[in-house]
Amino acid sequence: RRIHTEGERFGRGTVGAGTKVLLEFVSANPTGPMHVGHGRQAAYGATLGNMLEAAGFDVQREFYINDAGRQIEILAVSVYLRYLEACGESLTFPSNGYRAEYIQPVAAALRAKLGDSLRQPSAAVFAAAPPDAPVGDKDKHIDALIGNARRLLGNERFDEVITFARDRLLAEIRDDLDGFGVTFDRWYSERELETSGAIERALTKLRAANRVYRKDGAEWFRATEFGDDEDRVVVRENGLKTYFASDIAYHYDKRQRGFTKLIDVLGADHHGYVARVRGGLVALGEPADCLEVCLIQLVSLFRNGEKLSMGKREGNFVTLRQLRDEVGNDACRFFYLMRSNDQHLDFDLELAKSRSNENPVYYIQYAHARVASVLKQLESRSLHFDREQGLAQAERLNGPHEEAVLTALSRYPEVVEHAALARAPHALVHYLRELANAFHTYYNAEQFIVENAELRNARLALVLGVQQVIRNGLTILGVSAPLTM
Repeated sequence: RRIHTEGERFGRGTVGAGTKVLLEFVSANPTGPMHVGHGRQAAYGATLGNMLEAAGFDVQREFYINDAGRQIEILAVSVYLRYLEACGESLTFPSNGYRAEYIQPVAAALRAKLGDSLRQPSAAVFAAAPPDAPVGDKDKHIDALIGNARRLLGNERFDEVITFARDRLLAEIRDDLDGFGVTFDRWYSERELETSGAIERALTKLRAANRVYRKDGAEWFRATEFGDDEDRVVVRENGLKTYFASDIAYHYDKRQRGFTKLIDVLGADHHGYVARVRGGLVALGEPADCLEVCLIQLVSLFRNGEKLSMGKREGNFVTLRQLRDEVGNDACRFFYLMRSNDQHLDFDLELAKSRSNENPVYYIQYAHARVASVLKQLESRSLHFDREQGLAQAERLNGPHEEAVLTALSRYPEVVEHAALARAPHALVHYLRELANAFHTYYNAEQFIVENAELRNARLALVLGVQQVIRNGLTILGVSAPLTM
């Protein structure tokens, strides 16, 4: 009766009432398209946000744009070098640049906008640069190219290249995420932190609390006092602020905006990052438990038992868009969530595309569609479903299969609450598989459209309850609930 009364609200709770959560996820560098690893972060973060809202939390979703620092400058110089090639310059592309094909259309668009106004002799860009790998140091080589390009163009025009490249690639990222059903309340630029003075305000407070000291011309945060294995530079000897300084300021800004709980969804390579950022927050007077980090392990794609190789800088990676085009959004979202975020995920492309009971998303969606087909059969026999009679006759649902289904249905609200509090979308995935299995077993064992109207309506009330709960759960996962398959 609760399921029929509450409908799509069934399973929603209040355990998180009064708690404001800022959920930051994906936050990919705007240096290329979304790849399959970003896809797992996107599916996990979007679903976690849905689960937290279902549990009563007040959730805001945020994407942090890493558009300051060295990586974005490497992107800019990569685009600029391809731009020079399009202008007719000959050059040897640096080994540490972004070599993938997606850089070419960005460079072409830059030239379409500005013509040859940025053209410089390629020899001037490479002048006095240390040798590239394998003979020399690839990092020193690319840094020299960045320095030369900035000097030749001037800061304003080089920053124009940065902004142009960032915006073009960020538009692609937004489009990918929109197509994947993943949306954000705010896109927060790292550059905003600098221009708004947020970084300097955080550093000023740390200095006043004696949490920063000078050594070798740089300023260091006393990270070891907060469990980190070494102190961390926040301002380099050349006066430039580090990524870490930005990260502290960004998380402090989140707290200043009134959020009780800060949840970051990050790649597994950020493991060492947690203690130092939490330490920065504590040093600024914030509670240690306000920050929580969910680390997402790597994804491996398999086709016919063979693992596909991927590497972003070289351009032989598989994009999220390619994966979605091949297996569809539903399988993509579901398969990403089948394992705990802290476990490595093997993504079987052939299984994800198969229309069989071995494919878990198909198996669950098929349960939802099967109920719809039962209602079509009812209509074809000129019968109708009497909901009130069905609910009034619920004591007739006393067979072992019916009790199994009822037991599974009754667990749904606690599963949603547990999955939200444990940050565990896979718990909801496993639950839906169990519910679908209980339903399919029941479907294969019993007739629903029987002569006895009271029993028929009771059974129909039960299977419509199954359909509602599957639909509610799939909605949280970001997966569709089809009526026909």
